[in-house]
Amino acid sequence: MADARAGQMDAYQLILRAIDVGTYRPGDRLVESELADRFGVSRTPIREALQRLETQSLLARDGRSLIVASLDHNQMAELYVVRSELEGLAARLAARHATEEEVRLLREFVEEDKGRVGDPSALSRTNRRFHRQVHLASHNRYLVQQLDLVYRSMALMTTTSLAAEGRSARALEEHAAVVDAISKSDADAAQKELKGHISRAYEARLRRDAEAAVDASGVSAD
Repeated sequence: MADARAGQMDAYQLILRAIDVGTYRPGDRLVESELADRFGVSRTPIREALQRLETQSLLARDGRSLIVASLDHNQMAELYVVRSELEGLAARLAARHATEEEVRLLREFVEEDKGRVGDPSALSRTNRRFHRQVHLASHNRYLVQQLDLVYRSMALMTTTSLAAEGRSARALEEHAAVVDAISKSDADAAQKELKGHISRAYEARLRRDAEAAVDASGVSAD
């Protein structure tokens, strides 16, 4: 029984990571036999993992097939509301509890990311690293768990707000302001800066999605 549980966990984490890194994108069909071959896992734990992911709304039914779910505009808006509140709280707590080493890491991440401006895909990956460090610096395990669930759903978005014109450089400025507030133990400012950062990221994502829709339709945006 223990081996079966371990196998199920392994399969679940493998599929989840594949969705998270973009190996499987929203709308992609997931087939038990193909997943078993890819990950070297038997079909039983793959089947159980797929059922678990469907229960968590990360997968959806398309006839008899399971596909990676996608978020509509209403779902995305709801997700950003939750994300803003939880991340704001994480920043607030980080301002109270972050160690010197955690603040140093955050500053280091901001500096490293300056070299990735202009590469939205690379910056998107390291952006998550920055936010994860803020979450950990809150020193609240339950908050970290809830933010992990939020970011799991973020993987269902097909675009990144960092691809919007001018957003990458602006996002790094906002990250620096968050770190500055945390380093000064200014809980109010840290919360305000991070909530503002999430709000502007959402606005940039909406602009980016609108531009993509125009490009797809071939209609001029003028």
